[in-house]
Amino acid sequence: MLIGFCARLTTWLAVHVTTPVDNSTAALRVADIVVKRDGVLIIDRISLEVESDQRWVILGANGSGKTTLMRIMAMYDHPMSGTVEVLGQRLGQTDVRELRRNIGYASAALAAQLRQDIVAHDVVRTARHAALEPWWHRYDDADDARADECLDTMHVGHLSDRRFGTLSSGEQQRVLLARTLMNDPAVVLLDEPSARLDLGGREELVATLAGLAQNTDAPPFVMVTHHVDEIPPGVTHLAMIRDGQLMTAGPIDDTLTAPALSECFGLDLHLDRRADGRYAAWAPR
Repeated sequence: MLIGFCARLTTWLAVHVTTPVDNSTAALRVADIVVKRDGVLIIDRISLEVESDQRWVILGANGSGKTTLMRIMAMYDHPMSGTVEVLGQRLGQTDVRELRRNIGYASAALAAQLRQDIVAHDVVRTARHAALEPWWHRYDDADDARADECLDTMHVGHLSDRRFGTLSSGEQQRVLLARTLMNDPAVVLLDEPSARLDLGGREELVATLAGLAQNTDAPPFVMVTHHVDEIPPGVTHLAMIRDGQLMTAGPIDDTLTAPALSECFGLDLHLDRRADGRYAAWAPR
């Protein structure tokens, strides 16, 4: 089941992800962004650049600012200052409703915005226009077929007519991942994609993302996680965030070290990389 699932998704991405990416510019760039809420500094002058051939993971503890950063990258939030560019288009100087259609984005924050009685098919279909409700736009048979195909790819096609709020947390997560595929995205942003998945679902997801990371025809992606064992083989770059500040960013072989990881989480940690490319971290007794 695992091998078949991953093979189908990797093949689907190779065939369907056709949105052209301008290789002369970064797929995504944030520069000196600052976010403050109720007097609390959430993001403190973070800069990050994702090239079209890179696959990034962002590590950090709860409350470090990872989700806020991802929402800004996805153009759902605005920073107080700094610049945000996606696919060469700058936030504040472009129609974000159109640009979001080229961004595959999944997060718990997005799930919270969805009406609980919207059906899974519409959760996916509305991504066509980066919308949250189906009645805001018109859809054709091709859109319906694509939504069904995305749900099938994530093994939840049988849930197409089920209300989102009645699904298990793992099923909801798969529906949201199916949503990221709807528009043949040019960049994919995944905020804790394995959250609420059980062990089997998590391992399927890691294998799937490894296939995506190693597929040169697939779009660049940025993935947020708390756990190094969820980093898929093939990820090229890593950023660590602590208390809203960027600790380190660069090629994963240079940045993912035990000292850096210990500083990021405020705990003495050991780090190991297995022969298959997966990581493990633990605190010594």
